[in-house]
Amino acid sequence: MASPAPAHVPIPKNGVDYRGKVVLAPMVRSGELPSRLLALKYGADLVWGPETIDRALIGTTRRLNPNTSTLEFSRLPSSKIQNPALDPFNRESVIYRIHPELEHKRLIYQIGTSDPTLAVSAAKIVAADVAGIDVNAGCPKPFSTAGGMGAALLKTPDLLCNILTALVEEVGKPFEIGISVKIRILEEPEDTAVLVRRLVNTGITGLTVHCRTAPMRPRERAIRGQLKMVADICREAGVACLMNGDVYSRAQALQLVQEYGADGAMIATAAEKNPSVFRPESEGGTFVGKQAWRMVVEEYLRICLQVENRWGNTKYLLSQMVPGKDKCYTAMNQCKCYREVVRALSMEDAEGLMQLATEVDERLCIPHSEFKPGKRAKVKEAAKPGATVNAADEKEQSQAKRIRVAQPVAELSHIPELAPSTALSV
Repeated sequence: MASPAPAHVPIPKNGVDYRGKVVLAPMVRSGELPSRLLALKYGADLVWGPETIDRALIGTTRRLNPNTSTLEFSRLPSSKIQNPALDPFNRESVIYRIHPELEHKRLIYQIGTSDPTLAVSAAKIVAADVAGIDVNAGCPKPFSTAGGMGAALLKTPDLLCNILTALVEEVGKPFEIGISVKIRILEEPEDTAVLVRRLVNTGITGLTVHCRTAPMRPRERAIRGQLKMVADICREAGVACLMNGDVYSRAQALQLVQEYGADGAMIATAAEKNPSVFRPESEGGTFVGKQAWRMVVEEYLRICLQVENRWGNTKYLLSQMVPGKDKCYTAMNQCKCYREVVRALSMEDAEGLMQLATEVDERLCIPHSEFKPGKRAKVKEAAKPGATVNAADEKEQSQAKRIRVAQPVAELSHIPELAPSTALSV
C-alpha cells in the first residue's frame, strides 16, 4: 500500500503555492518593475521584488499613477524633511512600484527587517497588493547585515522565528497571503537542519534555500550537498521548498528540482543578463544567434518607457544585457537619456520607440544638467544658516530628482479596475 502524500500547509486564498514554479529571484536593481514584467513575459511563474527595508516603506503613501497604471508607494526622503531647501518642489521618492494588472498574484514582496514590529508595520502597507511576503535572511551584503538583517538573522534564529511568527499572525492571516523566508545554508549540515526545522514550524508556506554559505561570493560554485536534506524537512512539514544558486535556465531548474527533491527553483544573475532563460529552449528560450539579444533588449527598453522607469536603473540593466563586445556597448554606456540610448542601439526604426523615449525624457526631466559634485556643493550650501535658494537653483533642482510622482495622482484605498493594456502585456 502506497504511503499517503505528505500534507501541505494550506495556501491562503490570496496567496500562491511555490510548488512547480521557476521564479525570478530577489535582486537589487534587477528586481525592479521592468525586469519583473519582462521575466513574466518570458515565462517566469512568479517574481520576487528587490529587498526593501521595512523603515523605507513605513510612512509611504499608496497612489495609482494614471500615466503608467502602476501603484507607487512614495514618500519624502529624510534628507528633504530635515532640509527642505534641498528641493523647494517637495517631490517624493518612489520606494516601490507594482503593476496590479500584470503582476496580480505573481509578485512576492521581499522585506529586509530585524524587528517584528517594524516588519509587520511595513508588510501591512503592501499586503493587499502582493501574493506573499518573503523575509530576507540570506543577503550577506554589509548594508543588510549591519542592521541585523539579511544573513545576520541566521545567527539570531530566535529573532528570525519571532519575525516570521508575527508576520504570519498579523499579516498573513488577516490579508490571506503566504509568508515565506529565504535563507543560506550554514557551514554544518546539522546546524542547517536545526534552523530549517524551527523555521517551518512558524506557519510559513514557503522556504527558499540559497545553496551557498553567507561568506561565499556569487563566483564560488553553489554547494548542493545540503539541498535534499532541506527539501525533505520542508516536505515533512508541508512547506514548499525552492532552491537557488547557479540555476541558469528553465530546463536546468526542472532537472535540479527532480534530482534534489525541491519543489521549485529561483533564477538570479542568469535572468539579469537574459530574461528569456525562463522560456523553454524549444520555445526560443536563451539567445539563439549573435544578434538575438537585440529582441530582448528592445522589449526591455519598451517596457521601461511604458512604466517610466528610473533612467539609472534602465541604464544599469542594459549594461548587463547588451554584450560587452558589441560595437554599440560603449556608446550605450555614454548615454544620458532614453532618446540617446535608442539611437545608440540603432533602434530608431522600432515602432513608436523614439517618440515614446522623447515623451518619457520630458516627463522625467532627463538628461540632468547638474553633475553630482555640483549637487553635493548645493547640499553643503543649503545646510549653512540663512542659506537661500534662488530661482536658477530651483530650476536646476527641479531636474535633479529622477523619480517623481506623476501629477495628478490619486491616493487609493482600493485598486480600481484597469482597462486591459494593449501596449503592455505579459
